[in-house]
Amino acid sequence: MALKVGKILIVDDNAGIRQALKILLPMYFEAVEAIPSPATLVVTLERFRPDVVLLDMNFNTSINTGNEGLYWAGEIKKMAPEVEVVLFTAYADIQLAVEGMKRGAFDFIVKPWDNEKLAATLTAARDKARKALGRDFSAKGPGTGTGRPEQGEGAMFWGSSGSMAAIRKTVDKIAPTDATVLITGENGTGKDVLAREIHARSLRSGKPMVAVDAGAITETLFESELFGHVKGAFTDAHTDHVGKFEQADGGTLFLDEIGNIPLHLQAKLLRAIQSRSVVRVGGSQAIPVDIRLICATNMDLEQLVREGRFREDLYYRINTVHIALPPLRERREDIVPLAERFVTQFAAKYHRPLSGLDDSARLALEGGRWSGNIRELQNVIEKAVILSEAKHLSARDIQTEPSGSALRGTGNAGPLKSVSEAEEERLVREAVERCNGNISAAAKALGISRPTLYAKMKKFGL
Repeated sequence: MALKVGKILIVDDNAGIRQALKILLPMYFEAVEAIPSPATLVVTLERFRPDVVLLDMNFNTSINTGNEGLYWAGEIKKMAPEVEVVLFTAYADIQLAVEGMKRGAFDFIVKPWDNEKLAATLTAARDKARKALGRDFSAKGPGTGTGRPEQGEGAMFWGSSGSMAAIRKTVDKIAPTDATVLITGENGTGKDVLAREIHARSLRSGKPMVAVDAGAITETLFESELFGHVKGAFTDAHTDHVGKFEQADGGTLFLDEIGNIPLHLQAKLLRAIQSRSVVRVGGSQAIPVDIRLICATNMDLEQLVREGRFREDLYYRINTVHIALPPLRERREDIVPLAERFVTQFAAKYHRPLSGLDDSARLALEGGRWSGNIRELQNVIEKAVILSEAKHLSARDIQTEPSGSALRGTGNAGPLKSVSEAEEERLVREAVERCNGNISAAAKALGISRPTLYAKMKKFGL
């Protein structure tokens, strides 16, 4: 007999579906409530306090987000992070449901549903929510997850290739020092992961590592973000603001995408790095900062120096130790072990009873182009884990997604790697148009972050 415990809220505009679920779900939950639209969602959450929300993906509302389900799933997690959200979707919206899981939803259910699978998914979500609140109980049954501990997401994977072995030796030598490090490599090779590894193995590991996407900071806010500002320095400066340099004091400052900083701002950055001090915008006092600096870029800085687009003195200042991460296609012996690691990680995260890859999956992975490198491999495995219902992933589950190579004429090095500004503008425009204005999809196609794409769109007047 099913264990009746917990509360579930159904949000669906179909009266027939609401009625059917109000008959079925009391077999598993002690309290079931259903509302026809998100219009009363906020007040219902506060009053009813559910453990689980079963949320339809589409409503006839005035919210202009592209998809109401993703919007309201995000709002629920903001208002009540402990509540688990299960998305209710038609088959055509599965891709959106997968995106919803990446944003924090527990799982998704496809209409028309199977009663047993629906009950298993919803009770697993309930169990997780109640365990997080300290209301755990022994509710055994299908859909309660794999029970495996999640591997450390973002932990460094060295693999067995010769190139990574050489890099590991270098990191062993330089991590305990305060040497400034420049990490280069194509998009998706793990530059940020390596930066965190160096910090974690440094003598500053007990202090913060502050990461900055340098290419995403608008020119008007560059100094304020990095160096801080004093109250009254400009119209919206209502209080003093501590910049990233000061936030990293005693620890590590990681400047990602440093090659995208405009030339006229590079001088200000160089001054702060050389003096190890900052002057807040609107202030006059030099504030000393004790940082270890790590920078990263997917661009060829030496070429930019030759073209006059990157200061030579700044280049040498940040290039005390240079580590060039190889693309995944040059370390093919690491593809399958990396994929197996991601399977374990995402099987635990998404409560899938997967135990690895079969031979056909391994062959498909080894034969892939992986122009998006480790990030592309991770995304492909994550999607496969979410959608698979088998015990092992097979070749038919491995669907490579568009990466930098999806844009014609860009090659395998990533579309925005070392291109002229005119070519960069063309590629950005083409990506945004091809993705019908979907910023996430366009950023993924270009191999850059959403904030970086926003900055480039502003730069090119898009």
